[in-house]
Amino acid sequence: MNRYYFCMIAFVVCGWLFVLDANSQPAPQRLRLGFSIGIDKITPEILTRAKADGIDCIETSLPGYIDSARKLRFTNEEIIRNLQAAKKAADDAGIKIWSIHMPYSMQMDISLGDDAERQKVLDLHKKIIGYCSILKPKIILFHPSSFLGLNERELRKSQMIKSAIELNKTIKAISATMVIENMFGPELLRDSNRERPLLRTVEESVEIMNRLPADIYAAIDLNHTKYPSSMIYAMGARLKTLHVADGTDQAENHFFPCSGEGHNDWTAILIALNAVEYKGPFMYESKYNEINDFKSCYESLYQSFVHAIKVGK
Repeated sequence: MNRYYFCMIAFVVCGWLFVLDANSQPAPQRLRLGFSIGIDKITPEILTRAKADGIDCIETSLPGYIDSARKLRFTNEEIIRNLQAAKKAADDAGIKIWSIHMPYSMQMDISLGDDAERQKVLDLHKKIIGYCSILKPKIILFHPSSFLGLNERELRKSQMIKSAIELNKTIKAISATMVIENMFGPELLRDSNRERPLLRTVEESVEIMNRLPADIYAAIDLNHTKYPSSMIYAMGARLKTLHVADGTDQAENHFFPCSGEGHNDWTAILIALNAVEYKGPFMYESKYNEINDFKSCYESLYQSFVHAIKVGK
């Protein structure tokens, strides 16, 4: 056999070995699926249907529980009864209450510059965390701030960090994990009088997370950043949960990922999540038509991701 034919045979054999090796690798594990639903919307019927449609967990919040004066709108007994009913509905359906999205507004901002006002906010958050212990969540999620005044960013960073450290003690006492969510912010200024919230860029998120204790983690809203895969790589092992939605980089659109309305590169996002060994759920916080759309959408994104890996994208 001459040298030319030997090289050709060797090339073909190596090629087949490469294909066989690539195809023999196990596919990346699928993520659990979840979606965001207000506590007032939780019913046994909705969660039973969600479980049948492939949902494993939910994030919930307490919409309307707090008024603009930082007062609870319901009695202690009403709150406990509502939360116990939600927990029973989840347990009966076989769904985990994964995360609690804590209240957010100017009145509930944990970065307030005035220490007396900030402490009032923390006291109410602690009370709510106590109620939420009924739900036995894995994650307690906070916004780092609301909109800021001009030229107070450094002060508000320091105040938020102090608040997070204090709140984390209460969260750990109910065996949950604290996460801080990145915020929407393509530009610094919201208008002539306000700056956008903290954690508005990848760089600022890294800076602030590096100033927080190692047991306070990150949540990434994929609709809040122009560079979701970069944010994922930057947060790395500190990423504990997601808000899954698509956007245009110009507004908080919260488009359904498979609607075709946003700009996110979902294959790049899933590659990044796989690279940082993300173990949390694919938690939708987006517009949708039917609950069964969540599973079919994720499956289409997952198949594109697996194909990209096989062809070496």
